[in-house]
Amino acid sequence: MSKLHTPEVERLVKAVLKLETEEECFSFFEDICTIKEIQDMSQRLQVAEMLNQNKSYTEISKETGASTATISRVNKCLNYGSDGYRRVLDKLEEKEQTE
Repeated sequence: MSKLHTPEVERLVKAVLKLETEEECFSFFEDICTIKEIQDMSQRLQVAEMLNQNKSYTEISKETGASTATISRVNKCLNYGSDGYRRVLDKLEEKEQTE
């Protein structure tokens, strides 16, 4: 069993899934995370998007300010992880195509 699959984390995931609007998400994440944590998570998503566009580590680091260690970690998750980034990127792309 994954260290992530604890009752507490499962409760957090269920709470996030209950959020219905962007404003609810902003409010919840602002309360539960520090601004730095939110910025770090958004940076990782931006890195994943850029890796998905085949941008180089140098380009990504320059544009996002992410370290090569962060870029490498995101790349590893993107290629060998549990497909979390891939699913989100696909969903974001689908939504952008319908707008």
